[in-house]
Amino acid sequence: MTITRRLSAITAASVVLALGLGACSTSNNSSTSAGTTAATTGAAVNAATATSLADFGTLDDLAAAAKAEGALNVIALPHDWANYGAIMDAFKAKYPGITINELNPNAASAEEITAAKTNKGLDTAPDVFDLGLTVALANTAEFASYKVATWNDIPDLFKDANGKYYGDYGGFMALGIDSSRYPVPTTIQDLLGPAYKGAVAINGDPTQAGSAFASIGLATLLTGGTLDDYSTGITFFKQMNAAGNFLKVDPTDATIASGETPIVFDWDYLNAAQTKNVPTWQTIIFPGEGLAGYYYQAVNVNASHPAAARLWQEFLYSDEGQNLYLGGGARPARMDAMTTAGTIDKDLAAALPAAPKSYSMPDETQSTNAGTLLGQQWAAAIG
Repeated sequence: MTITRRLSAITAASVVLALGLGACSTSNNSSTSAGTTAATTGAAVNAATATSLADFGTLDDLAAAAKAEGALNVIALPHDWANYGAIMDAFKAKYPGITINELNPNAASAEEITAAKTNKGLDTAPDVFDLGLTVALANTAEFASYKVATWNDIPDLFKDANGKYYGDYGGFMALGIDSSRYPVPTTIQDLLGPAYKGAVAINGDPTQAGSAFASIGLATLLTGGTLDDYSTGITFFKQMNAAGNFLKVDPTDATIASGETPIVFDWDYLNAAQTKNVPTWQTIIFPGEGLAGYYYQAVNVNASHPAAARLWQEFLYSDEGQNLYLGGGARPARMDAMTTAGTIDKDLAAALPAAPKSYSMPDETQSTNAGTLLGQQWAAAIG
């Protein structure tokens, strides 16, 4: 039985597998090892096992412990993705004693986990993750339980009850197109026509990358399928490939700006941001059932900077951090609660792309089954 949830367009967003990308820099070797640190109160705090802010005392105590570590290793956070450049700048301004080391800007969610395992016990391991749901579900043993101070504002639908992972921001799968070069399609089926020869790309490999995975999910819904079975979506891209329209190039800001990838399936907030590079870029949400998706935060259970990792989460889920996501066109997890409380940036909220009239998200079983099916059929479908 399909357990797909239909959500009203006023809801912050929905869960579907998605993927963070990341950024690269050198590591900082001045940090303390994971374990016991001292807060300003002088009380010993085991940051590596802390499950909430209360374990440190106050936010100032947590900040002091994080500054004693001196660094934070992040991964999968390109500056132009969901406003992460501004988010990291704001964190550094607020906590100047903490150096942010940016790891691998082009990592897929699965590669984030690989980086953590490969560098376990080293200062080069990521302290925090930004992941798609499928990868998060498969790797909960790699995550520490930690509930931010604003935990109750995060909808239950978007978080693990034990605090292993929790939604941070989301949006809707959409099509971006350079309207100066190609006719704007009115249905997804139009993309099978000769006008789009060698022009349509997705963001990565759908067996590893969440946004690419969600592209197949959207195609499934728009070609008469359900989230119980992604077969119709796989068939659609097989037909596109056979027609010569599927472009096997991973899109980036550079490939979009140069015209190499002129039509791209990606999240609405990422496509909407491309107008700065291509003024004629349009973001299209096709009529019919939409697909929504969230990314998920998690703390590395073996983080070499465990206090800084938890301080980063507190910042992301503060009003400031959530409004910064909104500044990147993404819908923050606490959006509904902040709207009720009057702390949301109303101008930024009003500027969001219009949501589909109805939209869905896969549940855990549907996500897992879709991942298995793609693993079995995707490579053969696109050759």
